[in-house]
Amino acid sequence: MKKLIAMLLALVMVLGLCACSVETAPAATEAPKADAPAVDAPAADAPAAEAPAADAPVEISLWTFPVGKWGDEATVNELLAQFNAAYPNITVKVEYLAYGGDGDAKIDSAIEGGNAPDLVFEGPERLVTGWGARGVMVDLSDLWTDEVKADMIPAVEAACHDNAGAYYEFPVCMTAHCMAINKTVFEEAGAMQYIDEENHTWTTEGFINAVNAVYAHTGSTVGAVFCNGTGGDQGNRALISNLYSGSFTTADHSKWTTDSEEIAKALQLLVDLEGIEYDASINGGAEADLFAQGVLKMATCWNLSNYNQRAEVIGDSFEVLPMNFPTDDGKVELCGGIWGFGVFNNGDEAKIEAAKTFIKFMTEDNAINAVKASGFSSPRISATDVYADAENAELIKTYESFLINLGDYYNVMTGWTEARTLWAETLQAIATGTDAAQAAADFTASANALLG
Repeated sequence: MKKLIAMLLALVMVLGLCACSVETAPAATEAPKADAPAVDAPAADAPAAEAPAADAPVEISLWTFPVGKWGDEATVNELLAQFNAAYPNITVKVEYLAYGGDGDAKIDSAIEGGNAPDLVFEGPERLVTGWGARGVMVDLSDLWTDEVKADMIPAVEAACHDNAGAYYEFPVCMTAHCMAINKTVFEEAGAMQYIDEENHTWTTEGFINAVNAVYAHTGSTVGAVFCNGTGGDQGNRALISNLYSGSFTTADHSKWTTDSEEIAKALQLLVDLEGIEYDASINGGAEADLFAQGVLKMATCWNLSNYNQRAEVIGDSFEVLPMNFPTDDGKVELCGGIWGFGVFNNGDEAKIEAAKTFIKFMTEDNAINAVKASGFSSPRISATDVYADAENAELIKTYESFLINLGDYYNVMTGWTEARTLWAETLQAIATGTDAAQAAADFTASANALLG
């Protein structure tokens, strides 16, 4: 009997100890307390070691190019406050870069000095083709889940990885540049019959007929192939490639293909149309200004931002109808811009993970605010409500309906900056009488020489 009582007493003591331990231990779903960092279990064949806590303090640096208000300190501070409300343990120090040699030189110098930023906000030209190709970026493939890929505009996803499949960018925002016409004048000229107004599309034949009709009605230049430098050249490139389904490069971006019959034919068409003028005195911004003033009746360097900047100038003088570029096969391929985050590989896993946490927050939990800060659109197919509360929400939807038409993002070609300058010089040569096919062939040879 004494033995039985002793056993019962021992059992009660054990149960009591178990109850105490359960009461004082945190539930499995609770976040670890700040003063009690979580410890990962060591591998069976490795010595026990305490891993960094999920909420351990970490500081990372973000260097951002001026993509919309991502270059504005007050706006970025608001975004950081939203991030820190969710992740108070991660401090983000920001440096604001300028386009041109200044921003690139700062980052190149930082890379060489071994103190590159943890995060950078820019586009595939720099993140994938530039620093990614140099082997100094983190592969972000783990962020590109099947679910993410299925919801991403295909051309954006393709631009964010290299030919080997390594993802060096996770996109935040994008735009697809388009055309616009002076609908009021087109109606007066009887040219709207050549346009599918509901779908904002037209054929190459319809484009030719519309330009001829407006020129006959007004007796003045309808549209310009601007070429005073590279500004806005995404417009003239898209017009020329879409007219006869030409391409500027091979699919793998290993070669320029601008010496094709299709490109030469498009360049010559724009020479022959009386209503179109090759103009070496203006760039894309000046073309948009002339369109807003009613001087030109169409713009090839256009997007919602251009409209918003010039809405007061346009006023009630005419109705702007945004348009896709004319095609001979019905498959529109627009040029555009893509901006997002890349992570430099500085060898610190805690900082890399913190940088990824920041990316996920700005592209998932806080995606609407992150996109709005850019002034552009989301690259997610499902993101249809970013500007739902805007006064001009319906107009925004019209422009955003063009996003899915973003074509191949060949801006990632080696020597891209130099090639753009060569392209402007090619159009300038045509403007002064050089044969269009010969000018295109000369450009192709020179641009391909940049590839090494």
